[in-house]
Order: sequence, then structure tokens, then C-alpha cells
Amino acid sequence: MLVLPAIDLKGGKCVRLYQGEMATAKVYSNSPEETARNWESEGAKMLHVVDLDGAMVGEPRNLGAISRILQAIEVPIELGGGIRDEKTVEDYLQLGVSKVILGTAAYQNREMLRRVCKEFPGRIAVGIDAREGFVAVQGWQEVTEMAAMDLARELEDAGVSHIIYTDIVRDGALSGPNLDATASLARAVSIPVVLSGGMHSFEDLKAAAGLEAAGVKAVILGRSIYEGTIDLARAIEEVQKEGDTL
Repeated sequence: MLVLPAIDLKGGKCVRLYQGEMATAKVYSNSPEETARNWESEGAKMLHVVDLDGAMVGEPRNLGAISRILQAIEVPIELGGGIRDEKTVEDYLQLGVSKVILGTAAYQNREMLRRVCKEFPGRIAVGIDAREGFVAVQGWQEVTEMAAMDLARELEDAGVSHIIYTDIVRDGALSGPNLDATASLARAVSIPVVLSGGMHSFEDLKAAAGLEAAGVKAVILGRSIYEGTIDLARAIEEVQKEGDTL
């Protein structure tokens, strides 16, 4: 199972939120590129980067920090947050981002999603962020009436690289991941699924790794590696194999 360290950007700094609330932002580094180099040095094969400000306003807001991260490391990054149109997708891919993550845009504009998946095969992922099982959009501020499972099924033939499933209530809470919901969603589709939200301990990591047969191919580690409840190098050594990719 691929282990993805997370770098969340707010005001050009590396932060973590609690349950997606911007007011809870805790700054862990003023130099996201230094953090990226650190995670790469500990064995990360890919980084998960989110422009939190962009997610709130619907357009890129941390381009400088993203550019510095790309220049600082050799491993690929996947990037989400505020990517709502085809030009932004193309601009980020040309900048050097390996995969872009569509969240709100995937929910609101399925036709656009299909177009960019066709134009950039293998490079478009979708973030499904759920609060009590229902899709949340606009930086997690708006909860829709659509079940996360239903959206996942609608993406089945869209050409999506993978789905990142986040249980918002668990995110940043260090309370343990929602294994059941993630496994159920992964079993419902043939698209690889990434588990996000709530990782706290090596027991959580091992439990997540046990979902690989269900279609969960990667796990995102955020607050746990910043607070030291999980050691990234050890996590990679224990659950990641040489050929693991997204």
C-alpha cells in the first residue's frame, strides 16, 4: 500500500486543520518545500498536496509554494484545492504536477471531468469528501444531498485515476480512520481508492493495509506524521512495496 504524506497549504505555510475548519489551522512549517524534502528523504514515493485557500475561493492561491515544492523534490505530487476548470488543470500539469485532484468540480461538472480524463489519461483523480456519508464541496463548507457511494459509482466509467475518500469528521482528529466506509466504497467500484482522515497509530496503518484486497491502494498521513504518532519512514518500510503506485 502506497503511503502518501500530506502537505496542506494555507497562506504559503504548511498547516493541518481539524475537521476541515480553517479557524483551527495549526502551522507546522513556514517552508513547505523543506517539509517536502523531509518526507522525500524518509522514503515517500509521492506527496499529497492541497491548496486550502484555493479550495475555499475556487481558484489557485498558493502557486508560489506549490512551485517551490516541485523544484525541491524529485518524487511526483498529486494536487487538489480550487481546481475548478480545464485551464487550471492544464496549467498545473504543465507546471509539473503529476496528478490533479478534482473535488467540487467533479461533483458539479461531470462532463468537464470526463473531458479532462480523456485529454490527460491517468492524471486526473477525484476527491470525495464526506460528512456523515454525504458529499461535501466548496472546501467542505457545503454538504450536498448526494451520498458519497453514489458519486463514486457515477465515476466508474469516467476515466478517473483514483478516488481519495476523506471522512471529514475524522480528518485531523487522530481518532482512527473510517475503515468500514472506505472499504465499502472501494468494493463498490473498480477505481483504486485512497484512504484519508483520522490516521493515528501503527495499528490504524496495519488495519488500513488490510483493506488492499478491497481496492484501497494508498493511505494519506497528515497530522499523525507532524505530531509524531506515526513515524513516516517506519510506516513506508512496513506497508509499502517497491511496485506500489497510483
